[in-house]
Amino acid sequence: MNVHTHEDGLTRCAWCGQHPLYVAYHDSEWGVPEYDDRALFEKLILDGFQAGLAWITILRKREGFRAAFDGFRPEIVARYGPEKVETLMQDAGIVRNRSKIESTIRSAQVWLDIQERGPGFSKLLWEINGPVQENRRQPGDAPIVTSPVAVAMSKELKKRGFNFVGPTIVYAFMQAVGMVDDHAVTCHRHGKGR
Repeated sequence: MNVHTHEDGLTRCAWCGQHPLYVAYHDSEWGVPEYDDRALFEKLILDGFQAGLAWITILRKREGFRAAFDGFRPEIVARYGPEKVETLMQDAGIVRNRSKIESTIRSAQVWLDIQERGPGFSKLLWEINGPVQENRRQPGDAPIVTSPVAVAMSKELKKRGFNFVGPTIVYAFMQAVGMVDDHAVTCHRHGKGR
C-alpha cells in the first residue's frame, strides 16, 4: 500500500487521495472499531451499495442515504413496502438500485431477528472476527481484498439472509469498522483505531 504525505505534514494511505471527504473519512472513521449495532448495520448496507462504484460516490450520498432510509433504523426499514421502494427508486440522493434497496429491507428484517433472538448484531460480527486484526502492510504491498475471517463472516451473513455480503464486500466492511487495521504502517492512523 502506498502512502502520501499531505500538506498538513501527515502521511496517509494513498487510497484516500486529496479529496476532503476521503481524507476526513480516512482520519476519523476508517479503521476505528465500531460496536454499535445500528451503526454496523448502516456501514454494512453502505458497503453493499458501494459494490461496483467508487467509495467517494457513497460518501457524497451518505446523508442522502441516511435521510432516505430513516437513519438506517432497522425497525423502520424492515416495514418498508412496495410504495417506499418506488419512492426510493426516484430518490437521486441515493444509489437507485432496486436489488440493493430490496436487500436493505430484507437485511433490516434479518437484523431485527438477530437482535431479538440473539446474540445481537455487534456481538455476532465481533465474535466471528475476534480481536482487531492488524495487518502490518508496508508501502508497495498489494491491497488485501479478502481474508479467511471475511469468508466466514460472509457465509454467516448469507446463511442468515443478508445479500450483497460477499467476502470482498465484507472485508471492506471489516476495514471500515475497525475489525482489521489495514492502514499502512507508515500511515499516521496505523495502530490508532483502538
